[in-house]
Amino acid sequence: MKNLTQFLLVLLCVCLPATVFADQNKDKDDDSKYLAGAVPEVDGKVVFTKEFSIPGMSQEEIFKRMQNWMEARLKKNENTSRVVYTNLEEGQIVGTGDEWIVFSSSALSLDRTKILYQISVVCAPEKCTMEVEKIRYNYREGKEKYTAEEWIVDKYALNKAKTKLVRGLAKWRRKTVDFVDDLATGAAEALSASTAKKATEAVQAEEKKEEKSVINSGPIVIAPKTAVEVKAPAETTKTTVIPATPLTPATPAASNAVSGYKEVAPDQLPTNAIQMGAGKLVLVIGSDAFNMTMMTANAGGSLGKSSGKPVIFSFLSPDQPYEQMEKAETYTVRFYPANQTEPSVVLECKKMPSQAPMDGQPRMYVGEIVKAFVK
Repeated sequence: MKNLTQFLLVLLCVCLPATVFADQNKDKDDDSKYLAGAVPEVDGKVVFTKEFSIPGMSQEEIFKRMQNWMEARLKKNENTSRVVYTNLEEGQIVGTGDEWIVFSSSALSLDRTKILYQISVVCAPEKCTMEVEKIRYNYREGKEKYTAEEWIVDKYALNKAKTKLVRGLAKWRRKTVDFVDDLATGAAEALSASTAKKATEAVQAEEKKEEKSVINSGPIVIAPKTAVEVKAPAETTKTTVIPATPLTPATPAASNAVSGYKEVAPDQLPTNAIQMGAGKLVLVIGSDAFNMTMMTANAGGSLGKSSGKPVIFSFLSPDQPYEQMEKAETYTVRFYPANQTEPSVVLECKKMPSQAPMDGQPRMYVGEIVKAFVK
C-alpha cells in the first residue's frame, strides 16, 4: 500500500507540470482576441458597442424585433433582469441584466460570478446599435465586488507590453468578452432568424483569421426575412472584383422555363412567396444555356420595395465569386422550396444600384422585378 501511494505521488508530480505547461500554451495560443482593444473604453468607462446593418428594414420593425428579443433574453434569468425603458419614436430600448458567468465547473467545485450590466439599443431605419455597459461583478456570493473598469481593462488585465493577459484577471476578461459576443449573436439572430446565423458565422470566420471578437468587429449585415421598404442609394460604389468560376448549368434559362407557371404582376407577389428558412435562392445570369452562370445566394434574400418599385434583395456570402453579378445588367432569381427540383417562383430582374459591402460582410444585390412567374 505504501509503494502504491508513493507511485501515485510520483505520477502526480510528473503529470501536473506538463498539464500546467499545456494550459499555459493553450491560453497563449487562444488569447489573441482578448488582448489590446478587446475591452473598449469611452471616457474611462467600459462600453461594448455593436452595429447591425439590416438593408431595407424599417425602424419600427427593427424596434419590435429587438424589444421582443431583449425581453425574452432577460426573462430567462428569472430574477430582476428586465427591460426598463422603451421609446418607439426615438427607437430606444434599455434593459438591465443580472446573471451568472461560469469560469469552471466540476463535480467537486463551481467557480462563477454574477455579472450585472445595462444593455441599450438605438434603432433607426436599416440599422441599429447595441451597447453593453455599467458592468459589475459579485463574486463569491457577493463577498467580493468589482467593476469592469477596475478589473478587466487593458491597464490592469494586460502586461505592460500588452502581449499577455495577467494571470488571475485573465478568466474575467475572456468570459466577459465571450458573454457580450453571445449577446451580439443573439441580437443578430433576432433581426433575421433565417439568415443572421450565416451572416454571423461569416463574421466569426473572418474574425478568427484576424483574432478579434464578434463584438469588436465591423457591423453585422443582415438580410431581412420579411418584405421591407428601402430608398435606393444615390450612386453605385465601385468595387474591386475577383474572377468568378462559372457553374455548370443544370436547367435552361429562365426565359425558357416559364411554361407551366402563372405570370403575376410583380407588385402582387405574396410577401411569403420566398421564405429563406424553407428553400434557397438561385441567381441565373445569361440566357444561353452554354454561356450561363448560376449561383446560390448563400446569405439569403427577401422581397421588398425600393423607390416604390417591387424588388428582391439577394445576398452573396463574402467568399462567393461575384464578378458575373457585377457585370450583369439583368438576371433571373429562382426560389427552390426545400427538397424540390423545380422553382416555385421565377423572377426576371433588372439590377439596381446597391451599396458596396464592408470587408468580410455579405454582398447585397437589388433587382427590380420586371416579370414574375409562380407555380
